[in-house]
Amino acid sequence: MKKARIAVIKGDGIGPEVINQGMRVIESAASRDNLSIDWVEYPHGADHYLRTGELINEETLKDIKKKCEAIYLGALGDPLVKPGVLEHGILLKIRFYFEQYVNLRPIKLLSGVETPLKGKGPKDIDFTVVRENTEDFYIGLGGRIRPGKNSTRLEVMRELYKLKFDIDIDNTGDEAAYQLGVISRKGAERVVRYSFDFASSRSLKKVTAVDKANVLTEMYSLWRAVVEEISMSYPLIEHEFNFVDAVTMWLLKKPEHYKVIVAPNMFGDIITDLGAMIQGGMGFAPGANINPDGISMFEPIHGSAPKFRGKDTANPIAAIWSGAMMMENCGHKKTAQRIVSAIESVLAEGKARTQDMGGNSSCSGMGAAICERVSEMPETDKAETGEDG
Repeated sequence: MKKARIAVIKGDGIGPEVINQGMRVIESAASRDNLSIDWVEYPHGADHYLRTGELINEETLKDIKKKCEAIYLGALGDPLVKPGVLEHGILLKIRFYFEQYVNLRPIKLLSGVETPLKGKGPKDIDFTVVRENTEDFYIGLGGRIRPGKNSTRLEVMRELYKLKFDIDIDNTGDEAAYQLGVISRKGAERVVRYSFDFASSRSLKKVTAVDKANVLTEMYSLWRAVVEEISMSYPLIEHEFNFVDAVTMWLLKKPEHYKVIVAPNMFGDIITDLGAMIQGGMGFAPGANINPDGISMFEPIHGSAPKFRGKDTANPIAAIWSGAMMMENCGHKKTAQRIVSAIESVLAEGKARTQDMGGNSSCSGMGAAICERVSEMPETDKAETGEDG
């Protein structure tokens, strides 16, 4: 029997509830493919932090690297913890430690799910956002500038580079603040190349690169230069540039125009949240943090929704779909397609609908419906043959 060993961090709020359903569905689908899942659970999240003062340490990260193939993460966030503490101390630390430089987000409207875009359906909303995941304005360099003379040293340490900024500021006015963004040539090259490879592997003919090069000229002129250079190696794939404000407008007006979007970190963050809404809401939005040569992490992109904790009302589909992405990334394509096919079938049928869909199915009820559909799928379907959906 084949085995997959997966690190699990269930997180906060509704995180454990949706991840539990994801684990349940993964196990059901995997069992049909003679695959055993070994879950290695880690306690990190708000409860652990409030109890111990620990976020996530080097020892835990090394343990995951030694033992596991991938990481399955629930939502992080709790009203008892200052905003940003858990995100920076756990989520971003994992991303940077494992160099998960691609954030991969499928934006796909499934049959049976409503979109707020009038006149649009599943054939119109089906594209993927490739978001750079370790650079841009999310490197965490910035500060407050008080009146008078200010001096500081800021450092960013990455596998690709080590940067040190010695900053001297003479402020003759009121208090101010600043934030530094960084885009490196190598950092841009690897994510842009990933987006073209992704398009090529799926026979998609267009990549749209997003930036704000008309205002933030230095950072995004380098970004554009890299896109132009990389595109030369893919003559069969068209490429284009959109400013971030334009792409958000056209995603609402004409989403069918887009196939693969590649974006710097901050703009990708904004675009993918918009994408979640046009595919039906955060409950349908899976995400992956990818290191193509290392350990990747998979998570629903929604928050922890602490007010719904323990009520068994959350929509688990984003978590379950993220689990399918994880299985595919780990090389278990049949298991992944079983899960996606079961999700699509249950939603198209329309009997199981969680509260965000206007129904009364519980989180665990939706998980049960998808598990049942996995068990009912015939051996000759496309999941069994390994064909792409």
